[in-house]
Amino acid sequence: MNRRLAQGFQGEASAADRPVATAVVALGANLGDRATTIDAAVYDLTRLPLTSAVRVATPIESVAVTLDGPDTSAPAYLNTVAVLETRLAPSVLLGYLHAIEARHGRERRERWGDRTLDLDLITYGDVTSDDPALTLPHPRAVERDFVLAPWLSIDPDAVLPGRGRVADLLAARGEASGDGSTRGAATDPGPALDGGGAAT
Repeated sequence: MNRRLAQGFQGEASAADRPVATAVVALGANLGDRATTIDAAVYDLTRLPLTSAVRVATPIESVAVTLDGPDTSAPAYLNTVAVLETRLAPSVLLGYLHAIEARHGRERRERWGDRTLDLDLITYGDVTSDDPALTLPHPRAVERDFVLAPWLSIDPDAVLPGRGRVADLLAARGEASGDGSTRGAATDPGPALDGGGAAT
């Protein structure tokens, strides 16, 4: 593991002394009581140490994405995005996300398979990393309307490091679809904190 990811970005400084970073986390679920699971996961995020100001987008529903592409026969996902302020190092935050997934029954048996809960660290400030253990920003975020659209809804000035403004990325995807709409951005199921398609 890259030491910068493990220790943060201030050498040996303690976590409490690190500057606050803005992290973006995508949440999704397509098994079980999706709304309740995502609601509980968001609560878990608000309880993380050295973390505050958790903002959550209105959820959307999306078609499951598999290794073979969209699968309308699979259970639909609920998706949302949380933006939070944290002093946790990136790898430490990722460890907490994996623990939250496990707490809610996540089993890593199949890549891009159905899941009770999926939490993906999309960005951590403007940090970029090619470390296999934690790639930042998330390598497929730019392809996922169910990440970009909720993120943009709570942060109109959002930027995906190395890619550009989220508003521009989403608009470009809408233009590429040929009908001016964004692909995969789905219906708003209501005010509950629900999650959806998997970015991994």
